[in-house]
Formats: sequence, C-alpha cells, structure tokens
Amino acid sequence: MLFHVRMNVKLPVDMPTEQAAKLKAEEKELAQLLQRKGTWRHLWRIAGQYANISVFDVPDAQSLHDILMQLPLYPYMKVEVMALCRHPSTIHNDDR
Repeated sequence: MLFHVRMNVKLPVDMPTEQAAKLKAEEKELAQLLQRKGTWRHLWRIAGQYANISVFDVPDAQSLHDILMQLPLYPYMKVEVMALCRHPSTIHNDDR
C-alpha cells in the first residue's frame, strides 16, 4: 500500500547543535536503510522549508505508523498522511 507523507520538522531553537546533528545523522541512516529496502520509495525536499514529501510502500497504515514513530526526528515533526490508490489512467506498470 502506498502512502504520501508530508513531514515538516521544527527543532527547538535552543536545542544544542551537537544534539541536532546527532538526530539528523540517525534520521539519515534510517531513511537510507528504508530506501534500500524499498519501503521509503521516494524522498523529496520541499524547497525553502525544513520539510519533505515522501512515498512509503508498506503493507498497511499500522506499518507506516510504526515506521514514522521510529524516526529520530519524529518528536519534532508535524506529519500529514494520505493513502494512495492506483489511478486507472496511469501508464506506469510499476505503480501499485
């Protein structure tokens, strides 16, 4: 099942630089692992914002929830989720 996920990150202004850097490095490591597994299919930065649009390929909503809750930056995110369905007019055979 595909999900469109928008993640807006807002770190506290008083968070120590070292802590922020550690969280970002852990987030990157997990995001890249999930991409290699095919779970995090697309990851796009939104220009001019500390935010992204992502597409996840997971069995169900609970699986997505569990992944999002593991993200090191999750406590500092506003997350919006939309379930996606294959469009009958698509020409791409790899859409699910």
